[in-house]
Amino acid sequence: MLEHQEKVAFLILVGITVAVISANAVLGFVGKQPFARPFSEKVPDGELVIVEGNISQVSITHSGGNMVLLVDNVSIFVPSQVASGMSIEKGDPVKVIGTVQTYQGNKEIVVGSAGDLKILK
Repeated sequence: MLEHQEKVAFLILVGITVAVISANAVLGFVGKQPFARPFSEKVPDGELVIVEGNISQVSITHSGGNMVLLVDNVSIFVPSQVASGMSIEKGDPVKVIGTVQTYQGNKEIVVGSAGDLKILK
């Protein structure tokens, strides 16, 4: 038979588990967009940002099959594992959420998952 302290500890553990699962479900439903801020050259590396516009250039890197997009003069890096299976063309309107990084002295946005790059057709 469980002692009083063991019962309390068990109930606390169950409560915490329910809270964590609920928070995960809510954040999964809400997505990243509410936490992203508009991109600018002044945003520091590591920040979550959002940019929306039309693709003016699509390039595939020579090594690795990564994709680089130019959206309203902002470079968007799409790793090969995210880019695989995507059909993206010049002129497509997109909404991109990603992390800012500096590559060869220029700011760019790195897309973390396929759901972070939405074609707005």
